This record gives sequence, C-alpha cells and structure tokens, in this order.
Amino acid sequence: MTVRAAVRPQEGAEGRARGRIPWLALVAAGYATAQLALVTPLLGLGWDETVYLSQVDPRNPAAYFSAPRSRGISFLAAPVLAVTGSTSVIRIVLALLSAVALYAAYRVWRPLLGPGRTALAALLFAGLWVTVLYGPQAMPNLWVALSAVAATGWFLRAQRPGASWGVLIGLGGAVAAATLFRFSDGVWLAAPLLAACGVVPVWRRPAPALAVAGGLAAGAAQWVAEAYVRWGGVGARLHASSATEGGMGLHWAGGDAWRSLNGPLLCRPCAVPLTHPALTLWWLALPVLALTACAVALRTGRAAETVLPAACAAALSVPYLLLIGYSAPRFFLPVYALLALPVATLAARTVRAVRPAPGRIVVAGVLAALLVAHLTVQYEVLQERAAGARATADRYRAVADGLRRLGLRPPCLVTGSHSQPIGYYAGCASADVSGNNRNITEAALLRRAATEPTAALADRSSPPPGYVQAWRAHRLRGTGYTAYLPRRAAGGRRP
Repeated sequence: MTVRAAVRPQEGAEGRARGRIPWLALVAAGYATAQLALVTPLLGLGWDETVYLSQVDPRNPAAYFSAPRSRGISFLAAPVLAVTGSTSVIRIVLALLSAVALYAAYRVWRPLLGPGRTALAALLFAGLWVTVLYGPQAMPNLWVALSAVAATGWFLRAQRPGASWGVLIGLGGAVAAATLFRFSDGVWLAAPLLAACGVVPVWRRPAPALAVAGGLAAGAAQWVAEAYVRWGGVGARLHASSATEGGMGLHWAGGDAWRSLNGPLLCRPCAVPLTHPALTLWWLALPVLALTACAVALRTGRAAETVLPAACAAALSVPYLLLIGYSAPRFFLPVYALLALPVATLAARTVRAVRPAPGRIVVAGVLAALLVAHLTVQYEVLQERAAGARATADRYRAVADGLRRLGLRPPCLVTGSHSQPIGYYAGCASADVSGNNRNITEAALLRRAATEPTAALADRSSPPPGYVQAWRAHRLRGTGYTAYLPRRAAGGRRP
C-alpha cells in the first residue's frame, strides 16, 4: 500500500465552489432537527440510560454500575443533571451536542477528503435510524463513533512532517474520549492506529504513536482505577465483564446483528425472526462497498484516507461480531460512522470516473435516488423503533406510578424485574439478588426491607422470588407487573 503522509487539499474551481456552501453544517443542522422533531418529544428514559444518569443525578440513588460499563456518558450528562432532572431538557441538550459533535468529528476530515465527500459521509451516517434515535439518548455508542471518526482523521493529519501540537492533542483527545465513553471500544480503536504506526514505513514516527497511547491511557485511567477499587484489579474486572456479557469467547454474532438490524433494540437472547428483510440490503451491501472502495483506493496509490477508517471499523466490529452471543443495533454505530467515509469516497470517485458529462449526470442522479430511497427506509424504521422505545419507557413510568399509589416513597427500595429503570422513575434505590446486576444477597435484602419501604416486582416472564411468599401481592393494572410489598409496608402502614 502506498501512503502519502501529506494532507491532500481540495483543489480546483469545483472544490472552491463546493466550499462556498456549508454542506457539513447543513447536514449537522438537519441531524439536530431530525432528533428534535422525531425523537426528543416521544422518548422517555430507557433502562441503560437510567443506570448512567443515576450515577450523577442528585435526585436519585445510584443504580448498580456493572463491570463492562464506562462512565463517560455520565460525565457528559452531569452538568445538565446538576441543574434539572427534566427528561425533555436532557434530550434537547444531547440532541444539540450530538449535532455539534457530528460536525466537529467529520470536520477533521475536510482537509483530507474535501468538503463534498466529507459532508456526504456525515449524511450517510446521520441518516441512519439508529444514529437519529440515539443522538439525544444518554448512551455511549454514538459518542464512541464520533470520537473514532475524529481520531482517525487526526491520525492521518498527524502524519504530516510538520504536524502541529494541536493536531497531536486532537488525536490524543479523540482516543481518550472514545475510551472514556467505552473502555473496550477505545482499546479496539487504538489497536489498529498503533499497528499502523509500525506497519506503514512513513508512519514510523514517535509523536502520533505517543499521542494514541497517551490518549488511551488518559481515557482508561478512571476505568482502571475503579477496577482496583471495586473489583480488585483489571483482570478481575475483565472477568466480571465477561460474566456479565454471558461469557466472552468465540461466538459468531453476525446473524444476531442482521436479525436485530431493524429491532429489537436489544436482542438477548437473539431468537427473533428477521423483520423487513428487504430493508437490510444496505447493511449487506456495506462491507462490499467498503472493500470495493479500498480496492479502488489501493490502485490509485492514495489509500490512506480509505483503508485506515475501514481498518478501524473492522477492528471495532470484532467484539460485536465474534466475541459476544447477542446483539443490538447501537453496537455498530462506530463501524457505520467510519465506513461512511470510504463509501462516500467511492460514490464521488464513481461519478467523477464517468465520461462524458451527460453520463456523469445520469450516474449522479441514480446515486442520489438510491440515497433518497435509503433515507426513506431509515425514516420508516425510526418511526417504528422510536414508538417501541417510548412504549417501554411509558411502562416503566406506569409501574413507578403504581408503586407510589401503594405508598412507596423515597427513601425506598425496588427489586426484581426491571428494578433499575423502575426504581429510577420512582426515586428509589434498586437492588437484585440474581442476574447480571446482582449486587445484594437475599439476607441483606430482607434486612433492608425490614427498615425501608420495599417492593419486589415480577412480570409475566419472571416469576416472583421465593422470599416474597409472605408479602402482599398488588397487581399493577395495565402494566403486566405485580408488586410484592412486605405486609408491614403495604400502603405505607406499619403493624
């Protein structure tokens, strides 16, 4: 592979004409608008969001924070929660921040690809239903994706012999951000960047490698420190993380990812049938397009801007395709964000390669029509998935309202089925004696229930635990849940 270290600026009258229109800014503005119009007014807080937000919400007890999680998204939301606990405000702030981050991340690539290709790549990523749905949510995957885009762009720009300190700081900061938002993803992002520093002869310079390694260390510092404080070391935390994920090992999860592409939002266990198979064609075509883009770029002798993001995308897909036994559409957001860059480059090269000009116009029109059809498909899936997420959050809220009617008031404790999100909505602490979020023994729970208002929840899929046999059952109408309260606490009365 031939790699040229110098950044290739967009030249010529065509590039200057495109530069007059702020295409990337328009894409970011459209992304913000889509979130505010289609997602923000509808969506309550999901399960994982309540866990992340509870860590920094002064109004609610912190939910159990399991070993695989990282605290970056909690830190991002902390300033908002310090002012208000309003879900609408949190959604609006995150929607605007994610749009700004989209612009900033892809803006790094403008000197590498030019304004047109950069904006097209941003549009391809921002137009995905999963990108729009998770933009205003307090979830880490989108932020890892945008950090990865920025990191790869800064890495390429850092290969210039006269690269400034600002470029190196940008590179280290982007890697640190990705690692802070999700530790494991930060490691998978840094690995190909560090490997490139050793494999590509002209990139064997210490400054970019030190920036990547320093960013990884800075982003991982909190996760590592917490590993020693709570689990006794990094190895112990990784072991606990593997157990929480169902056992990390060789698992082919590609079929799970395909089946869950258009929902459910979490496919665990992933035994659902494939819905809307015709709407998955873009996903099946994505690796083919990316490989084609790399092959074309290798023939041109300027492959870095195409091959590096594809390599980083491949690395980031490894844990979600090969190491876990379930899937969720959001897991692949970093992969989509990076692959949008070579796909946009391929589309632009395809149009430019057509001669004469009338044929070029026809090809551009066909590609534009395909893009419109693709965005239409994404909008249809977004509507369905947003409605499902809203129904789930509404059910959590309804159960919490039912617990309040039974007399449960903070300080209180919720255990059992979906105790973490329901406890957050009710303003109660949550605890579980089994499962991935086990953080208390049955004896300790019963001692706590003797002094604190407590409810154990069971739904149709989870029978009540044995220790509630002497507790009073209260069916929460319209929710599918039954709440079990110690008799001394039913309705807030004591014996």
